[in-house]
Amino acid sequence: MGAGNTGARTDVVPRKMNRYELLEKDDGTTVRYQRHDNGGGMVAQGATVDPSAHLAPSVWVDPGARVEAGAWVDRFAWIESGAFVGAGAKVGAHAHVGAGAAVGSGARLGSRVDVGADARLAPGVVVEPDQRVPAGALVRRGDRHVLAA
Repeated sequence: MGAGNTGARTDVVPRKMNRYELLEKDDGTTVRYQRHDNGGGMVAQGATVDPSAHLAPSVWVDPGARVEAGAWVDRFAWIESGAFVGAGAKVGAHAHVGAGAAVGSGARLGSRVDVGADARLAPGVVVEPDQRVPAGALVRRGDRHVLAA
């Protein structure tokens, strides 16, 4: 290295995340998403996310959804319109919470879990990775029969 060279790479430009994103829906309407301060996930106008909830940078929370205090939503997860994620719940990487579904406080969703529309998961429920909860299902602690791979 020559004199004065610090060894720092000059060919790498840090990628700055956009603070806002606009997403056009199938019907032609546009939804504005803003980065959440705790983790950087994208939160749509009309969604409510507690400041203490963590949303990984690649998370999307749709209009009308609600994520409560202390919830943790991991990378590439999607919380659809009208869905609810309770206080202290954990949503794994690549998981999907369908429209109108509710994940109770303290519940745990493993990676790649798919919760169908309007399904209800009681507080403290654990759904193992790669499982699917059918639309409209009610899952209580200890229930396993409604889950399908």
